[in-house]
Amino acid sequence: MSELRLKNIFITQDGGLIPYTSRQSGGQRATYPPRQREEHGAYIYRRLREAWQESRSINTERTAISLPTKEGTYIEFLSSPDYELELSSLERRRSGIRLLNVQAIEQDGLPVKKATVFIPEGQEQHYLQKVEEYLQSDTPSGRPKNEKLIASIENIKIAVLESFWVGDHRYMPEDSPQWCEVWLSSDSEDVEERFRSMVLTTGLSMQPESLRFPERTVVLVYANSTNLKEIILRSPDIAEIRRAAELASFFTTLDNSEQVAWAKDLMERLDVIADSSVSICILDTGVNNGHILLNPLLKDEDKRSYNREWGSNDHNGHGTNMAGIAGYGDLQDALETRGRVKVFHNLESYKILPPPPGENEPKLYGAITSQSISDITIDKPNIKRILCMAVTAPDYETTDGKPSSWSAAIDEITSGYLDEERKLFIVSAGNVSDPTLWREYPTSNLNMPVQNPAQSWNSLTVGAFTEKVSINKVENGDFEALAPRGGLSPTSSTSYFWDNKWPIKPEILLEGGNILNDPSDLRSCDDLSQLTTSHRVLMRQFDYMNATSAATAKAAWMAAQIQVEYPDAWPETIRALMVHSAEWTETLKDQFLRGNSKRDYRNMLRICGYGVPNLERAIWCAKNSVNMIIQSDLQPFEKNGSRYVTKDMHFHELPWPKDQLLELGNTEVELKVTLSYFIEPGPGEVGWKNRYRYPSCGLRFEINGSDTKETFLRRINAAAETDEDEIEIEGTTVNWLIGKQNRHLGSIHSDVWTGTAAELATSNLIGIYPAVGWWRERHWLGRWNKRVRYSLVVSLKTPEQSIDLYSVISNKIETTVSV
Repeated sequence: MSELRLKNIFITQDGGLIPYTSRQSGGQRATYPPRQREEHGAYIYRRLREAWQESRSINTERTAISLPTKEGTYIEFLSSPDYELELSSLERRRSGIRLLNVQAIEQDGLPVKKATVFIPEGQEQHYLQKVEEYLQSDTPSGRPKNEKLIASIENIKIAVLESFWVGDHRYMPEDSPQWCEVWLSSDSEDVEERFRSMVLTTGLSMQPESLRFPERTVVLVYANSTNLKEIILRSPDIAEIRRAAELASFFTTLDNSEQVAWAKDLMERLDVIADSSVSICILDTGVNNGHILLNPLLKDEDKRSYNREWGSNDHNGHGTNMAGIAGYGDLQDALETRGRVKVFHNLESYKILPPPPGENEPKLYGAITSQSISDITIDKPNIKRILCMAVTAPDYETTDGKPSSWSAAIDEITSGYLDEERKLFIVSAGNVSDPTLWREYPTSNLNMPVQNPAQSWNSLTVGAFTEKVSINKVENGDFEALAPRGGLSPTSSTSYFWDNKWPIKPEILLEGGNILNDPSDLRSCDDLSQLTTSHRVLMRQFDYMNATSAATAKAAWMAAQIQVEYPDAWPETIRALMVHSAEWTETLKDQFLRGNSKRDYRNMLRICGYGVPNLERAIWCAKNSVNMIIQSDLQPFEKNGSRYVTKDMHFHELPWPKDQLLELGNTEVELKVTLSYFIEPGPGEVGWKNRYRYPSCGLRFEINGSDTKETFLRRINAAAETDEDEIEIEGTTVNWLIGKQNRHLGSIHSDVWTGTAAELATSNLIGIYPAVGWWRERHWLGRWNKRVRYSLVVSLKTPEQSIDLYSVISNKIETTVSV
């Protein structure tokens, strides 16, 4: 095997810089129902006047009994069923009119959009004037002025609590107070201070943490429905309200059947780099490094806690269980082998969960996560750190993949928005943890959505598969494992029912254990779980762990191996290599791949991600299988006069073995491309389209196939000008397996093209081009000229092992660019 271990090829090239400017500066044209001009205009005018009158009456009544009022009005606009609102025209920033949130509801079985807007005192005439112009003035083309805005509005109401509530209304507080996230409409510290001062006058409790995003601040308030309604009447700064996340634990307490002697034997064979530049930081319940196998990997000084009063030791075992897998990968294999065991990375622990009895109320976990990582980074800024968290909150969240304050905080942390340092963050997808649901396997996996904060765009989200099917018959009788070998773990959640504009989650699957198929009691057991370290070091040395927590710890271990092998690899690159190396097992395909259509592959992705990563494929090449890696950056947008437009794309000409491929003729060859980058989040329930898009920008890739360079460039420019992610590039000769509509979700994109060597002989041109995002659309935030980094991994392989592609590609690179 050693002769096949050839290093990945890092190509040092920025790509040909191809400037272009999109002819479009916005998104799709709004659609609106046909209207009878005079009748509809008069109706909208009347509804506006009635709203202002109702607002004045409310304020007059409150003033009469000495209750405070806000200087402005919250208004709710509704669309016609099955039509959109003209959102961009609802906002007028220089007048203080702010679009706060946009939500989809159902009326009579049809979708309706509703938008909540704040109008400051003195600006009430703004919309009335728009209606008057609609009624009285025409555009040069003969259409009513402001038609797109006025015709798109079906009704207007004074906003109420339901106008601000995001998520399932069943979780809205009633008489009993609950912890709620209040999203403020500004990222100003003054606005937060004003809101906190106002809440203080009501006697309500607040948590001290806050989260700050572009144009949004998130705080936690303990309130019932009456309290929330009062806050809305007092404050002009509310954008939306959500139920605060409450955590779920994913750990099992299993009897240990191993002996302390195993640990001592492994210690004698252990080689650890005590001051490694690579570290895995586990954000969890703490880690007990008194364990003899963890002490060499985790120093006392690298154990921290969000709250010093909690201490840094592990109070329930989950963090120490994670550490055993993150440190050793496969601890059982390390114990059973007789050779030296080398560990080239260290561990860090940051306790983010309180010990029992702990605090019952939820915390703003995004803020805790952000502050914890900031603390770690400031103290040891030069460590190449893999962040690992297997803590999720399944309750009170939307189940369609929408961002939350916690997932957006992870996107903000990883993007470098706060400190210009990109970070690799690995999170668990969350579990199907109710044993009664396992009887419906694997349908139960499809019905259980990936949990908060694993919908984060930038994180690497880990689900679980299993190869564990062997059971000790003496202890467990004739029962069998529930999932087949190589199948989806019964515990793994999926994004099967998510709206398809949200990322593919999980991206990868790793070993998460199996379930014992006992007809009377489905349960986990030792044989079907992973061996790891126990936190009760005085009682036993080993424990067992399963589900997506175990898979997430294994993913962090894998990422550390890649980082050690390639010290200069970016976080974006490590994420790309892990996804790039992933493949679906035959069992997974038998379970979930129903056909060969693009829809079938989309469903497969939503259940199994890109498959099971392979460390060998991620780190090494073979003669007949070559990984080429480019790390680069580009500026997606620029200012052109008064307009903000798209700017650059990159054009990479790869060192292709064209002559050798032509000689191979009909030999099957596989081309795989993976593009990885981090977005900056623009959270808030504002529709996530037009100027309110969630990502700061997107990147896309395309390959030339049989096109000439000139034809390919025209095709890329045409794709970039559409401003639409869903449109396939016309004229392409590349038959991608997954397809653009499926792969261009989130911020990591991967696809495969399998064809004859002759067909792939000329396919050496790759274009990287930007897709529109809030950097351009919300230019007033001052980030329109930012650059975005990306990692591109391209592999070329053939099943014919005698073919030496690696030497040909390496020789070509040596004559042109450095490796």
